[in-house]
Amino acid sequence: MSFENMFEYTPLQFEVVLAVLSLTAAVFAAALFYYLLTARSISPRLRITSYLSAVVMVSAIIELGALAIRWNGSFDWNGSAFALADGELFANGFRYMNWSIDVPVLLTQLLVVGGITGAAFRSKWIRFIVAGLGMIWTGYIGQFDELEAGASFWGWGAVSTVFYLWLLKVAYDVITEAKVNQPNVAGALNAVWILFLVSWTIYPVAYLMPVISETAGGVVARQLIYSFADIFSKAVYGVMLGYIAQKLSADEGYEPAIETSFWERPISKVS
Repeated sequence: MSFENMFEYTPLQFEVVLAVLSLTAAVFAAALFYYLLTARSISPRLRITSYLSAVVMVSAIIELGALAIRWNGSFDWNGSAFALADGELFANGFRYMNWSIDVPVLLTQLLVVGGITGAAFRSKWIRFIVAGLGMIWTGYIGQFDELEAGASFWGWGAVSTVFYLWLLKVAYDVITEAKVNQPNVAGALNAVWILFLVSWTIYPVAYLMPVISETAGGVVARQLIYSFADIFSKAVYGVMLGYIAQKLSADEGYEPAIETSFWERPISKVS
């Protein structure tokens, strides 16, 4: 039983959670169209990164939509607050299932735009998948004990953290190698690393929220953290990787990329 089910919520608290879940789904829908509309401006060699971003968005839209529906149906207005409805329970399990799909895809994108190929690609991809899924699934097991915050909650959380640190190490190595392979996008790759580090590191704060603030306000904070972390680690991350792919395509002489490289065009002076 998720700790979200332990409290009653004011209209403002209830609406904030519902709004942020709906907003996140809407952001993902907008990002989906962006990736599909800009895919043709990326060379065929790198275009898969846009399509993989689209896959992530479809999965995330379904997950956030289901989560918003579940939240809306799990609580009823009792005249003074939104309280748990009979026979309904809210659960964050949708997020973990979604992450199980999205994390491997997001990490694969990094290898593609990083120019990692051959045996190195296979080796790093396997490490990415093992570390990513290990992080998600052990965290999922731990959150079942979040009400008691007992040994299982802390133990599996610690195991998940070990996998996460391994994941960070692999990501750092990939980005470092990518900057050597493609120095013309080194600055953008540095920005991706910072985004990766910050957006992925705040997820554990949401995991620990039952301990940090065991209140209705803590629930609202948790859903805000999860949702905004999702937006930056998926939608914004995909836009940044798309920018890198388009920049590399333009450098290779791919005409559609050159035509749409508006950020590098000089601003014409008005006579």
